[in-house]
Amino acid sequence: MRLAYWWARRAVGAVATMLAVSVLIFAASRFMPGGFAEVVLGPFASAEQKAAVAAKYGLDDGALAQYWLWLSALLHGDLGTSMISGAPVAGEFALRLPVTVELTLLAVTVAVVIGLPLGIWSAVRAGERGGAVGRLIGGLGVSVPEFVLGSLVVFVFSRYALGLSIGGYRPLTEDLGANLASMVLPAGVLSVFAVAVTVRTTRDAVLNVLVEPFITAAVARGEPPRSVITRHVLRNASIPVLIALTTITAYLLGGAVIVEQLFDLPGVGAYVVQAVGRRDYAVVQAGVLLATAVFITVNAAMEAAAGVLDPRFGTRAMAR
Repeated sequence: MRLAYWWARRAVGAVATMLAVSVLIFAASRFMPGGFAEVVLGPFASAEQKAAVAAKYGLDDGALAQYWLWLSALLHGDLGTSMISGAPVAGEFALRLPVTVELTLLAVTVAVVIGLPLGIWSAVRAGERGGAVGRLIGGLGVSVPEFVLGSLVVFVFSRYALGLSIGGYRPLTEDLGANLASMVLPAGVLSVFAVAVTVRTTRDAVLNVLVEPFITAAVARGEPPRSVITRHVLRNASIPVLIALTTITAYLLGGAVIVEQLFDLPGVGAYVVQAVGRRDYAVVQAGVLLATAVFITVNAAMEAAAGVLDPRFGTRAMAR
């Protein structure tokens, strides 16, 4: 009963959050300077031409009427229609979502494969020179902006023939080799921040567990260091790492905008950014709501997984 109440409360909170975000993004898109008619017709269009465009797309209705019409369509599963292409927004997202999902999964995989072992190693070697390497990598990875690193990679691989090309994305279903070749560089750039956060979070979590009394007891019993790490440290340090990886995944799924733009990937993030410039309101509103829904869903999945790994976490979460 307590668990059901907790999930019900989370569901109500999620609905309230989505509703609040829908109001904010609708208002923000309408307050952007330069409306859809100005973008489509140009700065020298007459007032009559602008009024005709506004009437065609229902932009001359009141703000409340427009919002209610959009919200009613959302409740029926309709994300709207792009005012630029005339195509359903849901269909456009369905075409582009696999690109963002693949990019995210590759970046998170790199973070797990590199960040976790490096974080554990730097924590175990905290008092030695090797521990400083993990701190250095974590600090540099967080400090370097994605657009700086991405621009550098684009310049180097465009200027010199290093075996990988910029752009030329091929879907995974068409050509696996060409797809991976086009995704290696953007996934590598995107993974730098994820690796850095994973290293720092893992290092701090492992260090916090290493000073616990049960670790001292395990060492006193004569357990080998590898056994102490694998049996006692990793599971107890997994919650902060899981939270960090979940946050990173939700952030990247919400749209790795900069990387998709730099490497000319037809993902959701790049599509929404283009829609902002074109004042394609339906696409912008649906994109922000999709990112919000992804973050809420991934966060709920994280709490469920954390409760399985550590029942104390689930008990504390339900008590809040």
